Amino acid sequence: MSVSVLIVSHGELAEQLIKIATSTFGGKAPLSCRSLSVSQNCDPDLIASSNTGMLSKLDQGDGVLILTDAYGSTPSNIANRLATTSLSKVISGVNLPMLLRIFNYPQQSLEALSVTAFDGGKDGIIVCS
Repeated sequence: MSVSVLIVSHGELAEQLIKIATSTFGGKAPLSCRSLSVSQNCDPDLIASSNTGMLSKLDQGDGVLILTDAYGSTPSNIANRLATTSLSKVISGVNLPMLLRIFNYPQQSLEALSVTAFDGGKDGIIVCS
């Protein structure tokens, strides 16, 4: 078993991040991944309630790491509501380095993978001179 990943984002960001990261790994993601795209004029309560079953389907027994784009935003609020329904961790600020780092450590536990995700995202931000 392994941890699964759900990315909740504005627009198509989640789908594109998964697509790019997966292509980097030869077209197959090392972890089960799903995306949940949120439009700016959606009803957050409706989105959260209609997707609660998604986490139980996605969870392979070791939990779900939920990544979202901007803390305090509608996708972040939806992610945090979904997290109350299963074994999961939520991390905001998703970026490509974060997802690539996660894909490199698919055997880690939910707790360890959440630290790996945080470190990967943070270390992927560099001021270029």
